[in-house]
Amino acid sequence: MQPAGLSPITAAANLRRSVIVGAVLGAVAIVIASVVGHPLMGVFGVIGLGLGALNNWMLQRSVIAYGANVEAGKKKFRRGVMGRLSGITILAIAIGLVIHPDGLGVFAGLAIFQVLMLVGAAVPVFRSMRPTS
Repeated sequence: MQPAGLSPITAAANLRRSVIVGAVLGAVAIVIASVVGHPLMGVFGVIGLGLGALNNWMLQRSVIAYGANVEAGKKKFRRGVMGRLSGITILAIAIGLVIHPDGLGVFAGLAIFQVLMLVGAAVPVFRSMRPTS
């Protein structure tokens, strides 16, 4: 139950905040990577952030579609999840191997986006748990 005066946190709002923070972090990463002599690593980090955002957006659409038609079955939902994660993983590995070492920035971007999503979801929960005076 949500305390009075607080609006419920939606997955879409969390994604939107994470994309905004990710864009700022991506710009900072490009600048820092350029200063140390690897501007492409920053660019690939931004690509990783984008892949993380794309994955989350597609996951949200998939969950909504599954909720609207549960009869379609878990198997179709599971195949979609596995296909999406496999595709993103294969793309990240390919970039990391072909454009070494700068391509490894994709993995950093993916990891950072996941942390942004987790923090974005956890902070409102912790705030709601604070005792009110």
